[in-house]
Amino acid sequence: MTSPNTPDSPAAPRPRFFHGWLVVAGAFAVMFVGFGCAYTFSAFLDALQRDFGASRGEVSLVFSLAGFLYFGLGVFSGPLADRWGARRLAVAGMVLVGLGLVLAGQARSLTQIFWAYGLGVGLGVGASYVPVLGAVQRWFVRQRGFASGLAVSGIGVGTLAMPPLASWLIDTLGWRDAYLALGVLAAVVGVGMALLVENDPRARGLGPDGDPPKAQASTALPPGASVREAVGSGRFAGLYAACLISSFGLFVPFVHLVPYALDHGVAASSAVLLLGAIGVGSTAGRFFLGGLADRMGRDHALPLMSAGMALSLVVWAVSGGFWGLALFAFAYGVFYGGFVALLPALVMDWFGGRHIGAIIGILYTSVAIGTLIGPSAAGFAFDLTRSYLLPILVAIGANLVAAGLLLAMARRGRRAVQPAF
Repeated sequence: MTSPNTPDSPAAPRPRFFHGWLVVAGAFAVMFVGFGCAYTFSAFLDALQRDFGASRGEVSLVFSLAGFLYFGLGVFSGPLADRWGARRLAVAGMVLVGLGLVLAGQARSLTQIFWAYGLGVGLGVGASYVPVLGAVQRWFVRQRGFASGLAVSGIGVGTLAMPPLASWLIDTLGWRDAYLALGVLAAVVGVGMALLVENDPRARGLGPDGDPPKAQASTALPPGASVREAVGSGRFAGLYAACLISSFGLFVPFVHLVPYALDHGVAASSAVLLLGAIGVGSTAGRFFLGGLADRMGRDHALPLMSAGMALSLVVWAVSGGFWGLALFAFAYGVFYGGFVALLPALVMDWFGGRHIGAIIGILYTSVAIGTLIGPSAAGFAFDLTRSYLLPILVAIGANLVAAGLLLAMARRGRRAVQPAF
């Protein structure tokens, strides 16, 4: 005979506080630490270029490697999280981020930076990002867009807080000790908060959103498509193509906006604030647009995010002063944040939670390819032309094409594999 609080009982009481929000908090912190540390790279770019006598394109390759790994590794970390649980992967990832930053501070050549930062931060964020995203999706249905947006707003808040902190640490301690301090912060805060992440509400006798679980939910597999069914669908192919095209320009501002501002006479103390403006906009976009998309339909909201990024990049192309660049940074952050918040929620909508980690991981290999090429190509284009106009125009075109693909899929209707909740 089951008690009223066992997972098999449909009459299990709804908890006063839903534990899923603690999972969201843990995911928020993991992304705050991981991506916040990763996006400090622009603050270090001038110092690394100067101390190692490297070109802007060569230094940009460091970030491109890290970005390739933290998106590309999801194809492995997602399935591992489905099997082992997200918490183990998140803890290991935060340890790797901290270790990579500490080793970067000891580097004596750009090659050593390339391996320490590129591999340490890249592998660390890659090990944790997709698993914690997948975990959050399983805890929510009705509020999935809002919860996903709140979790990934950790990236936006990290982008707001960490680059100015890094700039202050560089001015105060030098870039080597600044990397050491960031590494310790990543290991302590990141690992501590990663312990809050849990894979599935059924382990606590709960259903998504805190509802009573369905009968036999503790032993049944989560509903949804198999990896083969999802990846073989037309919708996945369209989504993959849109993400791949968009990602060629997606992270160019994170690496090159500060150098662009410095080239146009903006003071270094003000230039680094532009990354903070992206963070403010990104936080707003993830937090508010996720909830808005829950009401208007996530498949129709996602193409608006790509179109918004394209329009904001036009502002960058015609701006040279601080306020114009700040307007671009905030607007770009809003739509970028909305895009990142909606993407995993839409994957869950279309393909269910049974293999959500693996499916998101495969999807994010598209972003990995674009991130490997985009920021470094923009740096080499600047080395050749002494201008960022060509990379900005390419990014505008890429986002418009991605918006068109996403809109076409939304108009085709919901004919993909649907989860049965």
